[in-house]
Amino acid sequence: MSHPVRSAPATSAGRPWGLNGSHHRAALGVFMVIVLAHWAEHLTQAYQIWALGWKPPQARGVLGMPFPWLISSEWLHYGYAAVMLFFLFLLRPGFVGRSRTWWTVALAVQFWHHIEHLLLLLQSQSGHFLAGRAVPTSILQLVLPRVELHLFYNSVVFLPMVIAMYFHLRPSRAESRVMACSCRPLPA
Repeated sequence: MSHPVRSAPATSAGRPWGLNGSHHRAALGVFMVIVLAHWAEHLTQAYQIWALGWKPPQARGVLGMPFPWLISSEWLHYGYAAVMLFFLFLLRPGFVGRSRTWWTVALAVQFWHHIEHLLLLLQSQSGHFLAGRAVPTSILQLVLPRVELHLFYNSVVFLPMVIAMYFHLRPSRAESRVMACSCRPLPA
């Protein structure tokens, strides 16, 4: 099946700060470090729960061990969801063709993830909890425990990002011709 190849808008390469042009590869690298650090937190927490047998309140990941308040800070969790959404949106113009399709899938899923975190933040600030629960609760948390739900959310955002990066760094000839960023392969 052939995918139409759309070029990045001409104005996107230079704004803001050349992130979708000359600095796209560097911006993606910084963003991936942030994403992988977040994954390290979730995977450490999962290890603490399922391999070490800790109860979820004691399983606080890497940063939550020395700074326990971090794990319960809805502001921190919402802030990360918002940063993810911002960078997925900001870096999207640099993608073309198949990579843009997959990046857009990640963006759409992260938009919903962001809504869930906004709901949690609003509950924590107001003291009124969804479905009569004793703690802030997201919509999908009504059917899945929070740790498992966030592993799921992070997976369904991360997987299309990885696919997008694969296609972005290995574009077809048609995609390569319309790429306007620093990730474009050198002509053979």
